[in-house]
Amino acid sequence: VLHWIATTFEVIGVAAIVLGAIVSTALFLWRGVGREWDAAFRSYRANLGRGILLGLEFLVAADIIGTVAVTPTFQSLGVLALIIAVRTFLSFSL
Repeated sequence: VLHWIATTFEVIGVAAIVLGAIVSTALFLWRGVGREWDAAFRSYRANLGRGILLGLEFLVAADIIGTVAVTPTFQSLGVLALIIAVRTFLSFSL
C-alpha cells in the first residue's frame, strides 16, 4: 500500500511541475504580449519557481515514504539525503 502511496505522490509532484510550467508560460505570454516584458518575466520566473518547488515537495515526500517504509537500506537513505540537499539548494536558489 505504501508503494502505491509513494507512486501517487510522485505523480502529483510531476503533475505540479508540468502544470506550473504550463500555467506560468500562459500567464507570461498573456501578460507580456504588448506590455512590459520585464515585469512579466519576473512574474514568470517567480510562478515557475513556485510550481517547481511545489512539485519537489511532493517528490521528496514520495522519496521519504519509499525510502523509510518500502526499502529501508543505507544506500537508499544516502540517496534520500542527497535529494533533500539538492531540493534545499533549489529552494534557496529559486
